[in-house]
Amino acid sequence: MGSTVSIFSQVAAWFADPSHWSSSDGIPTRVAEHLVLSGAATALAILLALPLGVYLGHARRFDFAAINVANVGRALPSLALLAFALPVAFALGLGLGFWPTLFAMVPLGIPPILTNAVAGVREVDPEVVDAARGMGLSGRQLLRQVELPIAAPLILAGVRNAAVAIVATATLGALVAGGGLGRYIVDGLARQEYARLFAGALLVALLAICVEIAFSLLERIVVSPGVRRTLTATLA
Repeated sequence: MGSTVSIFSQVAAWFADPSHWSSSDGIPTRVAEHLVLSGAATALAILLALPLGVYLGHARRFDFAAINVANVGRALPSLALLAFALPVAFALGLGLGFWPTLFAMVPLGIPPILTNAVAGVREVDPEVVDAARGMGLSGRQLLRQVELPIAAPLILAGVRNAAVAIVATATLGALVAGGGLGRYIVDGLARQEYARLFAGALLVALLAICVEIAFSLLERIVVSPGVRRTLTATLA
C-alpha cells in the first residue's frame, strides 16, 4: 500500500514540476507531436479505406475478400509493422522517427474503417434502397442521399476505433527515435524514472479517452437524430 501511495505521489510531483510543461520535452510539445502523428495516420487510413469500403458496400461485391485482406493489418503485431516500416522509410531516405511510425500505424487503422464502411452501407434496408430507386435516384444520388446518411453511425464508429487504437499504439514510435508521449514511457524505463513512465502512460490513456469523447460528440453533430434513434432501437 505504501509503495502504491509513493508512486502516486511521485507522479503528482512530476506533473507539478514546471520544467515538465516547457521546453522540447514538455508535456504540451509531446502531446502536440502525438496528435500530429496520430492524426496523420488516421487521416491516411481514412483516405485509403473509406472510399473503398463505401464503394464495396454500395456495389455489394468483393467485400468479404477486401475485409479479409485488410484484417491482415489487424493480425500483425504492432512491433512487427514497425519493423517492416523501417526498411521502407530508409529506402525512401526518410530516416527514423515520424515516417516509419506513420507507415506502421496506417495498417492498424484500415481494418475497422473498411469493415464498418462496408457493413454500414451494405446493411441499409433493401426496401429503403428500392424505394429510393423507384423515386428515380441514380446510383450516386442513392449513395449520397440515402446510404451514406444511414451508414454514418457505423462509419464514424469505425473511424473512432481506428483513431483510438492509433493514439494508444503510436507510443511505439519512441522506439525508433520518434517523438510523442511514448518518449516518456521509453525514457522513463531506460532511466528507471518510474514517475516519468507512469505519467506518460497516464497521458496516453487520457488522450485516448479525449479522442473517444470527441468522436462521440462528432457523431451527435453529424448523424441525424432519426438515424440515431433507429440505430439505438435496433441495438436494444
